[in-house]
Amino acid sequence: MTLAELKNYFETELTGFYPSEEVQSFFNILTQAWLGYSRMDISLNASEVIPSEINIKFKNTIERLKRSEPIQYIVGSTEFYGLPFVVNQDTLIPRPETEELVEWILEDKRNKVKILDIGTGSGCIAIALAGMNPEAEVTALDISEKALDIARKNADLNEVEVSFLQTDILTVTTLPDHYDIIVSNPPYVREQEKKLMHDNVLLYEPDSALYVSEDDPLKFYRAICKLASHHLKPEGVLFFEINEYLSKEMVSLLDEEGFHNIDVRRDFRGKDRFVNCTL
Repeated sequence: MTLAELKNYFETELTGFYPSEEVQSFFNILTQAWLGYSRMDISLNASEVIPSEINIKFKNTIERLKRSEPIQYIVGSTEFYGLPFVVNQDTLIPRPETEELVEWILEDKRNKVKILDIGTGSGCIAIALAGMNPEAEVTALDISEKALDIARKNADLNEVEVSFLQTDILTVTTLPDHYDIIVSNPPYVREQEKKLMHDNVLLYEPDSALYVSEDDPLKFYRAICKLASHHLKPEGVLFFEINEYLSKEMVSLLDEEGFHNIDVRRDFRGKDRFVNCTL
């Protein structure tokens, strides 16, 4: 099978499962990962005969995509803030919205700051911040040792210095240091919102990193606020990614916990998605 024939086969098989633009994107990602070809290379090498083992990988991938498995898990990597990241089903796939949170944090022009990322997952926030501010001292915390293993690999991959700490933010009573910036993108999806989500998230991404109970959807934020109140330095700032439907509740919580200068920002889709505040 030539590359052109493989492309046509791939697109035909996935017609009706995904929009054509997304199918094209999948093919580009796979050819880059497995053949090292750019989009231009695909056109230039259309008549090249593809090795049988690569054909088999594409055919297997088609079946996985038909079952809604995320392309990032299939190739084992993704990009965040222009940096490469290893991902698997022990970590969430970094979202483009979260890049906006990193951008907001980087508006703080202090260099030698101490930063704590709570619930780091793949390490995307911590590693992006460490990469963009090499003088910062960055610590990343997560309850999952498997997630931390991936985050350590990503720190090595991107050649940045990040300290990692395994602990449960809901039970820990003290943190190892005081910080200029504390940031978290904790679980915030309620049961009622699952119906709005696609199978690629529902079936494959880790539940513990996504979902919270209906009766206390802000429990992670409350726990982090209490710790931050004791571990933020003077003029320190707390940043959160939040549930778009609970921004008013978040502002009330932060106010009740004694935080000031509360600022809610919308993401590129126009949804309330981030908040920061100071003590």
